Amino acid sequence: STRSSTRRSSRTSAPSPTLAGCCARAVRDALPAERRAICQATGAVSLVSDILGDKGTNVLQIDADATVYDAITRMVEANVGSLLVFESGRLRGIVTERDYLRRVALEGRTEKATLVRDIMTSPLVYVSPDTTIDECMAVMTERRIRHLPVLNDQHEVVGMISIGDVVKFQSKEQSAQIKLLTDYITAS
Repeated sequence: STRSSTRRSSRTSAPSPTLAGCCARAVRDALPAERRAICQATGAVSLVSDILGDKGTNVLQIDADATVYDAITRMVEANVGSLLVFESGRLRGIVTERDYLRRVALEGRTEKATLVRDIMTSPLVYVSPDTTIDECMAVMTERRIRHLPVLNDQHEVVGMISIGDVVKFQSKEQSAQIKLLTDYITAS
């Protein structure tokens, strides 16, 4: 399901995935590779868990009491645009390059004197592994965000996806669909 909230407001949730979406996933996963390709080519539902299967579940994080300088350094070293923010072992928010630009650079703060907690976005907009890729694209577009933490039913972090991950996944799926359809047409 997709969980979302506006900045500094209470968390709300969108409807959970449809039964049809869950069934499509279960059927697709039980099929041999060739049949799975056909399901994907015919529009079977793609989920966040599919992206995480390709990308992995490693998530970069930082403590809320760290300086913005530490956060920016970690992002640059890892070549990423965001870090999840934790405090006492609990997920508290996300800090992004955009947060830095808007809440440090434009406000005249200094990176070494400003704490991550002072600029992070909280509460989070997040998704679950069972959220569809289409739902992710809609949330990212509507909320104008580029990164979505992935939380399981126990609200544990199981991954992070970016708009780049979604675009790469969609492109890969389209290429596979085109190849499958081309092979089908030329075999007839």
